[in-house]
Amino acid sequence: MKKGTLLYEGKAKQLFETDDPEVIWVEYLNQATALNGAKKDQISGKGELNNQITGLIFNFLKSKNIKNHFIKQLSETEQLIQAVDIIPLEVVVRNVAAGSFSKRLAIPEGVQLNKPIVEFYYKNDELDDPMIVDDHILFLELATTEEIKQLRQMALEVDQALIELFNSMDITLIDFKLEFGRKKDGTILLADEVSPDTCRLWDKKTKEHLDKDIYRRDLGDIIPVYQEVLNRLEKRGE
Repeated sequence: MKKGTLLYEGKAKQLFETDDPEVIWVEYLNQATALNGAKKDQISGKGELNNQITGLIFNFLKSKNIKNHFIKQLSETEQLIQAVDIIPLEVVVRNVAAGSFSKRLAIPEGVQLNKPIVEFYYKNDELDDPMIVDDHILFLELATTEEIKQLRQMALEVDQALIELFNSMDITLIDFKLEFGRKKDGTILLADEVSPDTCRLWDKKTKEHLDKDIYRRDLGDIIPVYQEVLNRLEKRGE
């Protein structure tokens, strides 16, 4: 497998074509962003941590029969993924009140929700990724009614699997963001990444953040925190 032309560069990853049109070469970057890119820094070591964490989590999700685009890890910062057409929606699942949910509804952070809440956001930086409802998704022709139902169901299945995974690591899964993509035949796969960049994680005993809120809220250095998540993942797999 050979790395080809750069196809896309995002906030945290570069995507390259390969000699197989169905396979994409991904390189994770050391860039950290928050507030829709308003805050941005280069943080040495971040890319390799998110790449390795994502690979381990995607393999775990595959073991739970959750279809995703991950193929294999190539190096500390690189992996191969199935080529998909990303659906321009961010699917957020919330188990505990935190972040924008707490601000929007005046609910203190840390309040346990009586059931997971699924939210959809329009993936559009110029519009600051606004929250939208099913009728908006249909009007914008981002997904069909059946696909919306499937995205919601898949997100809840991921939630249950990740709760199991993180509970075994003494971590509480507060909330997280997912992205999905379509294969050429229309099959929907979980895509992008699952990492402390996309999940809000709290240590069960200390309630300390093990996620990007450390960076968002200027609470310290994210590298030791992300390393702790990777260490717990690797220890669990031993």
